[in-house]
Amino acid sequence: MEKIKAAITGLHAWVPEYRLTNDELATMVDTSDEWIMQRVGIRERRILKGEGKGSSDLGEQAVRGLLEKTGTSPDEIGLLICATITPDMFFPATANIISDKVGIKNAFSFDIGAACSGFLFALKTAAAYIETGSVKKAIVVGADKMSSITDYTDRTTCTLFGDAAGAVLLEPSQDDTGIIDYIFRTDGSGRKFLHMKAGGSARPASHETVDAREHFVYQEGQSVFKFAVSNMADVSVEIMERNNLKAEDIAWLVPHQANLRIIDATGRRMGLEPEKVMINIENYGNTTAATIPLCLHDYRHKLKKGDKIILAAFGGGFTWGSMYIKWSFDPMD
Repeated sequence: MEKIKAAITGLHAWVPEYRLTNDELATMVDTSDEWIMQRVGIRERRILKGEGKGSSDLGEQAVRGLLEKTGTSPDEIGLLICATITPDMFFPATANIISDKVGIKNAFSFDIGAACSGFLFALKTAAAYIETGSVKKAIVVGADKMSSITDYTDRTTCTLFGDAAGAVLLEPSQDDTGIIDYIFRTDGSGRKFLHMKAGGSARPASHETVDAREHFVYQEGQSVFKFAVSNMADVSVEIMERNNLKAEDIAWLVPHQANLRIIDATGRRMGLEPEKVMINIENYGNTTAATIPLCLHDYRHKLKKGDKIILAAFGGGFTWGSMYIKWSFDPMD
């Protein structure tokens, strides 16, 4: 009996209305539109405004749109996984809150925290449930309110991040399309270069940690850049070689949107023409677990059934990985 494959059968993304532009950032810290564009390629990022709003509000909008777009009832969903590093709270899981807000009652749900690789890790985790036949329909949502952990007095990090959510529906494949292969890696020694210093069990919140501004993203940019360029490119080339794929076979590279130079370097290593690389970092910045589904959503009208696509990411932890999929449906609204 042929193994069941998991296929993406629908997608939707959602971003807040408020646009934080480079010019506005220049009134907050010592920076400029030219400086930011040259270094990371970001022109604006979306910010979720409103008292008490969190990642679940972003995820709720993405999942509601996904259910509506695919004509799926909340009662049909058997599993929901949320990839996030900005949960509404330590517990319950943000996935539980999203499920409640959209009326999903017959599913189990949980969060995955793998930073910018979170969506890929969650996608493969959900796919495993589909492949075993234990779940018929699963939702994977990447949702991060990065503005909640961004220090807007630190010009090295405040230019990078935005808020967004993207969600996909997974079902058993009806043909040879779906998730074909993946390669994931972690290196915990990289934590010293990219982390949040306080707020966890090792260094709980206190007056001292708040006063020292230790509840924001901390990053040693050059070290992270070097690791990301080599590892995201290496794993993308590796999955091509493992599946006997040449550059001309690939319809799209969907890279995590952290830095335009990292994206360009990965595409070049894979031998891809620039037109085959999905890029929307200029409009949203780094939305962490949401970048890949947000990219797919922005390019949805260009996707065709049977397209061979490589998804690739690198994130704090360090975590990184690539996934090879054959797209399962033609352009959607």
